[in-house]
Amino acid sequence: MTLTQLSAFVFVGRLGSVKAAARALGVSEPAISQALAALRVHMGDPLVVRSGDRMLLTEGGRRLFPIASQMVALGAEAEAAVQTVRADRLHLVASGAIAEFVASSLTDVFGRRRAMETTCGEAASEEIPLLLTSRVADVALGPRITGERLVSEPVLRCRLVAVGSPAGQRDTWLVDPSVEDPASDASRLLQRLRVPESRIRVFPNQTAAWDAAAAGTGIAPAIGHLVTRHLRKGDLTVIETAATPMNISWYATALEPGNRSPLASTFLEFLGTPAATQLMHSPEAGVPRTRFRPTVHISIWKQ
Repeated sequence: MTLTQLSAFVFVGRLGSVKAAARALGVSEPAISQALAALRVHMGDPLVVRSGDRMLLTEGGRRLFPIASQMVALGAEAEAAVQTVRADRLHLVASGAIAEFVASSLTDVFGRRRAMETTCGEAASEEIPLLLTSRVADVALGPRITGERLVSEPVLRCRLVAVGSPAGQRDTWLVDPSVEDPASDASRLLQRLRVPESRIRVFPNQTAAWDAAAAGTGIAPAIGHLVTRHLRKGDLTVIETAATPMNISWYATALEPGNRSPLASTFLEFLGTPAATQLMHSPEAGVPRTRFRPTVHISIWKQ
């Protein structure tokens, strides 16, 4: 029995599928399946069984789950105790439009300022607490997240609007995959408008949804300041609906101050700077040279 096997079990048990666990951990689905199979053999119990489109815990799995969760958390704490000394990598997870348009710009600028490695990935709301408490991720950007040992603070206020071609259709909503997340802005908007599933079309990302809206095939949700360039070009226009514009906030979530890494705290401080605010407002515009003043470091890089 290994921590890798226990992590696979905990993530599958919490998220309800091998696919979701693989995505959250950043590994392949076969890797999760193999780790879970090995743990099943060791324990002599299926631990999780399929029911419809979800994996549910067996009786043995329910007894193991809280113990396994504690062991995975302790393993993460042990690794963090060593890595805190090095503090050489930050992993950010984000949801929806933040992941698509903003996250990489933020981590790139932050990483260059500190001459260190940064990575970013996409995560659904239900995945974020587990990613943070297991220390797979350091900070999350997206909707407000509640959970034990977590702190979620607003970092940017913005508005969600509906956009479409000036002469396009209005009876179909064009959305990105974040609509499957009940806590996402797109999902909450469609719920408020009571849009039936028959009038929803899902695209690989928000940019593709906007392109389809510009072609006149429907209307799409959009963060107001992120879609400004398209509005100025005239290929999209704001469409009035009963629920838009909708005021929303982006939140940064991390472990409590006493439990999070110093690097996570530094990144949270960075999110409050003018440079980070500008990147969140205009990720394609970059940072003015007068504000980009990276600290000089002498670093030993690992090969």
